[in-house]
Amino acid sequence: MATGEARGTAWLKAPAALALSSFLVVQAVAYYSIPKTERHFDTRPLAEFPKTVGAWQTVAEYPIESEVQAVLKADDTLNRSYAMPGAGSAVNLFVAFFRSQAAGVAPHSPKNCLPGAGYAPLSSGTARIPIPALGETIEVNRYVVARGESKTLVLYWYQTPKRIVASEFAAKFWLAADSVRYRRSDTSLVRVIVPIGPVPEEEADRLSVSFVQSVLPELNRHLPRL
Repeated sequence: MATGEARGTAWLKAPAALALSSFLVVQAVAYYSIPKTERHFDTRPLAEFPKTVGAWQTVAEYPIESEVQAVLKADDTLNRSYAMPGAGSAVNLFVAFFRSQAAGVAPHSPKNCLPGAGYAPLSSGTARIPIPALGETIEVNRYVVARGESKTLVLYWYQTPKRIVASEFAAKFWLAADSVRYRRSDTSLVRVIVPIGPVPEEEADRLSVSFVQSVLPELNRHLPRL
């Protein structure tokens, strides 16, 4: 029979506790690894991002509310919906750009924000999307969430000047490594949303992949790169 001390420390050996501890360590290392003086670089306003991307055209633009921006603390944002002729649904693109994470400002994970907005997760995982124009395949987070009777497909990733990552853990690791090497900690959270209902989930997947394949080369040209 386990002693009280053994029972009291057993949770420290649980996979979830170990993962959380590792994440917190990486987060601390990332924060303290960022140079106090970072390298200067030029940026382009997200408002200048193309309103036509391939066959996709802007159909709506949504300003970020002041109370949302007060929590988000992003240096620049884009919140725009695109549609393609013949598509059964529009696709929403949200980009939050952070010039520096040296002061502890960082992207808020949709994994945490969506439940706070009343969305319940139905499924979660990752998806690999080939980008023919770039000759590479990226990994993104893939969520299906519901609020009331409505369901939504959500894709998101973290985009830095050097790489695209899905995992929050990996984003913190590379923040530490790239900050030391390049003296920069800028990053962007990119989120793509397709409502399920106007189209089946399989069609929402197809539309999201088509949109990401069109928009990512433009994002690479628009967001700061190394």
